[in-house]
Amino acid sequence: MPDYDLDGAYAIAGPDKAKELYGGWAATYDSSFGDGWGYVAPREIASIYKAEGGDSPILDVGAGTGLLAEHLDGMTVDAIDITPEMLDRAAEKGLYRDRIVGDVLEPLDMADGTYAGVVSSGTFTHGHVGPACLAELLRVCAPGALFACGCIPAVYDGMGFGSTLAVLQARGRIGPLRFADIAIYEGGDHPHAADRGLVMIFRKS
Repeated sequence: MPDYDLDGAYAIAGPDKAKELYGGWAATYDSSFGDGWGYVAPREIASIYKAEGGDSPILDVGAGTGLLAEHLDGMTVDAIDITPEMLDRAAEKGLYRDRIVGDVLEPLDMADGTYAGVVSSGTFTHGHVGPACLAELLRVCAPGALFACGCIPAVYDGMGFGSTLAVLQARGRIGPLRFADIAIYEGGDHPHAADRGLVMIFRKS
């Protein structure tokens, strides 16, 4: 039986393993991880997006079961995730205008300038998606689009987000980069309960 927990998720490598793990976890993800671990990063990222004046439509990257979109009240949000089973669970909540099964590390079948913003929680982390997706996400966003994407410091350093974002800013592709420090969990009793996250905040130029 697979180990459906954070350490099991951190250990995956590649899209096939991601689909296997999250496909099996989808039915219990909200209760076993969202509630069971006190996973509040989606709430915190949504709050930052709204406080920064983010507009819609929004692309929720690695949307999963919709834990982030639950906090984007009244905004138009599309979901993209590599795992159909996770999006099926999100569909039951009626949160998204559209649910797209896709890999953001591949070219996206979307027109340039489609979105006014991008949000993400739990996707830019160990064993998951690195900064190679940023150029394509920028393409599908309109000028001025707001990005509020969660990461953790070890991944930010280890997967090259810092240098990628620095180059994008130096080339005038994005505006000034800022960060917010957030709690990832709240009220949980587990080895990661004190973990903190970074939210990368910037706008497309």
